[in-house]
Amino acid sequence: MAPKYTSEILEHLEKQNDLLMDAYRSMSHELHKLQVEEEMLMHKFYEFTKQAEHQNIEDANEELKSVTKASAMDEIKKRMEIDVDENLDNRKKPGCEKGTGVDGSRTNMTNSLTKKFKGLMIDFQALRQKIQDEYRKVVERRVMTVTGTRPDEELSLNPALEFEL
Repeated sequence: MAPKYTSEILEHLEKQNDLLMDAYRSMSHELHKLQVEEEMLMHKFYEFTKQAEHQNIEDANEELKSVTKASAMDEIKKRMEIDVDENLDNRKKPGCEKGTGVDGSRTNMTNSLTKKFKGLMIDFQALRQKIQDEYRKVVERRVMTVTGTRPDEELSLNPALEFEL
C-alpha cells in the first residue's frame, strides 16, 4: 500500500469507528429506555393483575360465604379446574413457555391464588364446624324441652333422628 493513501485510509477508518460508536451509544440508550419502559409496564401489569385478583378473591369469598350445599362447592371446584386447565394450555403458546416472564407472572399469580384459596377453604371449614355446633345446641335444647332429659351424642349429631322424637 502506498504511504500517501495510508493516512487517508486511517482517517476514513477513524470516521467509521466514530460513526459506529455513536450508533452503539444511541442503540444502548434506546435499549435502556425500552428496558425501563418494559419494567414500568410489567409493574403496571402486576398491579392490574393484583387488583383483579383481589376483586376475584372478594367475589369468591362472598360466594363461598353463601355456599351451604356440597353441590355449590363442587361447581366452584369445577370452575377452578377449568382455570387450571386453561393455564396449562396457555403455557404451550409461543412466548409463554416455561421460564419466560409471562410464565413467571402466571406462576406467581397461581401460587398467590392457591394460597388464598387454601385460606378460604380453612374459613369455610371453620364456618361449617360453627354451623354444626350451633345445630347440635339447637337439637339439644329441643330435646331437653320435649323430653326433659339431656340427649345423647348420637341424637344431637344425626339430623335424621331429630324427627323420630
